[in-house]
Amino acid sequence: MTGRFFVVGVGPGDSELMTLKAVRLLNRCPVWIAPKGKENGESMALSIIDKVVSRQNKEILEVHFPMKKIRSGNEDRDVLLAWQKAALDILARLSKGSDVAFPTMGDPSIYSTASYVCETLMDISPDTDITIVPGVSSISASAASSRAPLCLGGEQFVVIPATFDDSRLRAALLTFDTVILMKVHSVMDRLTSLLGELNLLDKAILIERSSLGDERIVHNIMDAANTRLHYFSTIIVRKSSRTRG
Repeated sequence: MTGRFFVVGVGPGDSELMTLKAVRLLNRCPVWIAPKGKENGESMALSIIDKVVSRQNKEILEVHFPMKKIRSGNEDRDVLLAWQKAALDILARLSKGSDVAFPTMGDPSIYSTASYVCETLMDISPDTDITIVPGVSSISASAASSRAPLCLGGEQFVVIPATFDDSRLRAALLTFDTVILMKVHSVMDRLTSLLGELNLLDKAILIERSSLGDERIVHNIMDAANTRLHYFSTIIVRKSSRTRG
């Protein structure tokens, strides 16, 4: 009998934002494959789970996934090896009949390593039984923290990494009513310059470590331009100020 593989979104950081389904499946699965960004670091996904689900009697494998920019068809060798190792570890447990859970922060469908692992898994073993469990995204949590909707009525919004080149960022900022900028921590100088050029500085809100105990909300993002930001930092640019918090 072959086990089932569950990719489980565990939300942006606050364990109370985990879904009932996520908690049920994590309790049920005897094996967890937990991603971590630093080889000697801890898995953020596990730190969220620990507050609501016991590790007792679980086999837990923490897998290091290098935090490098992914370009389709031109992936870094270390990244490919990490995906392959995770896929083989998962298949080894599934072949013994064990169900395996891969907890991932936020929602698995949004810029998640889990998607690459699933793709690698299917390349090796196309008949693998995979279930994707959605989670609360950092995008939704950031919008809630800012106390403003992402879009209303006929408005449009887009999600884009702030690490994209200026021409792509400029096009998004000019086209959409709301722009969610991810991964802003390393490009704040360039980003504030571009927002200033487009007269959008007063429409931008920075949310750092959304939903966590030390969450920080900055309404004047120039105050954060020369500070060290956490990796989990997002900027929401909402052109309509009708419902800003």
